[in-house]
Amino acid sequence: MWLEILLASVVGFVIYWFVSRDKEETLPFEEGWWGPGARPTAPEDESIHPFKVETSDEEINDLHRRIEKVRLTPPLEDSRFHYGFNSNYLKKILSYWQTEFDWRKQVEVLNRYPHFKTKIEGLNIHFIHVKPPQLPAGRTPKPLLMVHGWPGSFYEFYNIIPLLTDPKTHGLSDEHVFEVICPSIPGYGFSEASSKKGLNSVATARIFYKLMLRLGFQEFYTQGGDWGSLICTNMAQLVPSHVKGLHLNMAFVLRNFYPLTLFLGPRFRKLFGYTERDMELMYPLKKIFFSLIRESGYMHIQSTKPDTVGCALNDSPVGLAAYILEKFSTWTNAEFRDLEDGGLERKFSLDDLLTIIMIYWTTGTITSSQRFYKENMGHHFMADKHHQ
Repeated sequence: MWLEILLASVVGFVIYWFVSRDKEETLPFEEGWWGPGARPTAPEDESIHPFKVETSDEEINDLHRRIEKVRLTPPLEDSRFHYGFNSNYLKKILSYWQTEFDWRKQVEVLNRYPHFKTKIEGLNIHFIHVKPPQLPAGRTPKPLLMVHGWPGSFYEFYNIIPLLTDPKTHGLSDEHVFEVICPSIPGYGFSEASSKKGLNSVATARIFYKLMLRLGFQEFYTQGGDWGSLICTNMAQLVPSHVKGLHLNMAFVLRNFYPLTLFLGPRFRKLFGYTERDMELMYPLKKIFFSLIRESGYMHIQSTKPDTVGCALNDSPVGLAAYILEKFSTWTNAEFRDLEDGGLERKFSLDDLLTIIMIYWTTGTITSSQRFYKENMGHHFMADKHHQ
């Protein structure tokens, strides 16, 4: 009993700790400057420029040289993915990366949709903007902002965009047709990283709101997952009259009594509205606690010292791939830890997975992307004075 109370308290504290600063129904709208040096006195250039993803022989040859010089540690016998990414399976990925993966072809895939950049609060913000190819007479599309998380990117929306912008062609109802905008979070991929401390989800929400205004949308819909869910939630808190709808596939829900319900739930299930399925997922509590400890090490590192591990990941494409793809394995299905290949190819193609890695590798943004954890959670570890 006391162990359950302790575990419930720890789990409840972690959840509260993560979202407590964003519990307000509304947030104040402030201003920021994230570029290098002091903010210029001249007005910011608000022009929007087309952008194209490019590559070169030099970039590809450098990648292959680094992969060729890889130095791996053999996995323990029967360890599968329980110790992290299995280096035996990693060898298969590296072979494919060097001999079959066509980065130039994937660059063409990335350029399938129109890319743009515009400067907001001192940063060049990258986004794709996809308009419907055809609209029913007298109809206007619904503007939809879609925001990714870590270790994702704008690319994760590529397969669903046609269903949103051209549903009828894909056998769906055209009652709702969307005009889709997918930005890259500052410091991710092709969006410029902040030069200053403190660029968190609230600041990012404000930047993306300004982006939508710049595109001519006074009202719009939002969709977010992972960090995107927090960014989109913050946007609804900052400018509720401008966000017509908020859709999340990772929702943060907290009530002050929630930790108490965790250990009282088994005895008062109906009182707290828990279903039989809820009980299966939540109990015994030690299952949640141990899972939290086992899978949250990356979060603690990135919330405290992101630049240290970033030095290694930004220098080694092999290390970067192992670090990121291990998340795609376990976060897709925790049971994939029991498989020699982590189950990666059961849900993804190697081309898609390596394209995700290449977006981080070619832009050198793994460190700046990890800093987003420190900016959003690190203030609980240090009392730094942040700029916002």
